[in-house]
Amino acid sequence: MFHVLITGLMHYNTVLFYYVNLGMQNSFLNHLMPILTAFGSLMAWGIVCVALYLLGGTKAKKVAILGLLALFLGNVAVYFLKYLVAEPRPFLVLPHVHQLVPETEIYSFPSGHTTSSFAVATVLGLKYSLGIKGKKIRLIYPLILFAGVIGFSRVYIGVHYPLDVICGALIGIFFALAVLKLETNIFNNKIFKMRGMDRIMNFNVLNFIKKI
Repeated sequence: MFHVLITGLMHYNTVLFYYVNLGMQNSFLNHLMPILTAFGSLMAWGIVCVALYLLGGTKAKKVAILGLLALFLGNVAVYFLKYLVAEPRPFLVLPHVHQLVPETEIYSFPSGHTTSSFAVATVLGLKYSLGIKGKKIRLIYPLILFAGVIGFSRVYIGVHYPLDVICGALIGIFFALAVLKLETNIFNNKIFKMRGMDRIMNFNVLNFIKKI
């Protein structure tokens, strides 16, 4: 019974992959998706968090640290799962895959770009809101939508299956919610303070530049 379920799941995973990768191909998305997918990398989201830390106040620094922590934990989980599951990329095993970007990593499950995107997007989205006409709208909605588009792009460009993306999103959200749940413990931790790490909350990039 279990084998039948897994076989069926893999079948629909492949069918949906082909629907997105081949059935939805058009010249506009062929140019857009490779650009969008680059924003999902570990480096791209790391830069976002570092920029927030350097340019923001105390709250921004805390949010940036939480984002980096969720990013790190999510990618550690992805790394181990990739080598544990060892699922080849779709373009390595399926015929007629429309691959739009080069990819040297051979393992597919789960999607690291999607994990990174949902991890940081969830942290930032739940911590910030946008004021429009006197109403506060949480940024979680547009940021999660953006992360979802990045996940979609991974299938569209031919480097991931839909299930890779779905699981990547769940991993990212899980670690984001975990670090947010432990936020108070993280910043009030005795080891955190004993190591002088609490000083990073007072770091000011402008003052640092003036001292150089």
